[in-house]
Amino acid sequence: MESSSEECEPEWIDAEDPLFILYTSGSTGKPKFEGIPVYPHVGRFWEIIEKYKVTKFYTAPTAIRLLMKYGTEPIKKYNLDSLKIMATVGEPINTEAWLWCYNIVGQKRCPVLDTFWQTETGGHVLTPLPAATPLKPGSATLPFFGILPAILSDCGEELEGEAEGYLVFKQPWPGMMRTVNDDHKRFENTYFTKFPGYYMTGDEFKHCDSKHYLEAQFVLFLAGCRRDKDGYYWITGRIDDMLNVSGHLLSTAEVESALTEHPAVAEAAVVSRPHSVKGECLYCFVTLKDGREFSHSLVEEIKKQVREKIGPIATPDFIQNAPALPKTRSGKIMRRVLRQIACNEKDLGDLSTLADPKVVDVLISHRREAAA
Repeated sequence: MESSSEECEPEWIDAEDPLFILYTSGSTGKPKFEGIPVYPHVGRFWEIIEKYKVTKFYTAPTAIRLLMKYGTEPIKKYNLDSLKIMATVGEPINTEAWLWCYNIVGQKRCPVLDTFWQTETGGHVLTPLPAATPLKPGSATLPFFGILPAILSDCGEELEGEAEGYLVFKQPWPGMMRTVNDDHKRFENTYFTKFPGYYMTGDEFKHCDSKHYLEAQFVLFLAGCRRDKDGYYWITGRIDDMLNVSGHLLSTAEVESALTEHPAVAEAAVVSRPHSVKGECLYCFVTLKDGREFSHSLVEEIKKQVREKIGPIATPDFIQNAPALPKTRSGKIMRRVLRQIACNEKDLGDLSTLADPKVVDVLISHRREAAA
């Protein structure tokens, strides 16, 4: 080893050579592999950063919001000066979580990058470049090199300037998925059929009839996106997470952001529930910060918060106490389960992807309180 050169000649490969194989459980379907659970203390992330002088911290917004619940004390115990970059992925990051990351964890010196990509894209497609891209809390900012995004209307019309609709990509790029193993037709139908000529950002899962489990169909979840006047892209969540309340389209991500801006709320998830007059109404699950108690007065405070941030049309009809939210082992919120609980469905289907199935029983119990 001592006689070896300090320089290592790189191995030149084609840009399309396989780099890795990703196994993903997602928020639907059965997971491919299971991890071994561990139960560390709430400062474990910060302990690891200090011990190993971590320079880059990449996590999910859900994890950030969970850590926010415990305040700043667990962070103050550790030296995080080694950190240079922080980034999030998996879901849109709300403004409050972004600012907490930037101000508290990064001490106002580390950029917080909201990155958008999929298993299928092979890498980042929308992402800021550290120290080069001016940041906006909650925005995935601009396309990466070689990526040409577009926003389409329901009828497939490409929208210019400030717009909101379906996120698609106009041309291929190195590293993107080429097929589904042994089922190329499914690959074409999933990503290229709805909007011919575009790659459609969407997830597909197998949905079984909740009563009989006999007939199954593949359902697409399409990514919603907004482009602002500066050309910055904001992932608004899946299109199916858009709510139509009295003819007004509301983004669940926007409502959740307003909920978590209340000082008592650590985390929130919003789903739709049928309403005889409005078509749909907002059913909100909130996880409170330690030391805060759920009460009627707090519910009214939270409703007022949303009303002031977004408008009267976004006032939640139901706010339910959720000591914890149903999540996969990779930390994604299972909104399907939340919708079923909100609608009082008895048969919740396949729950094998849940990290803690007991959460569902607790939520069902609290649902009765919310409904009352």
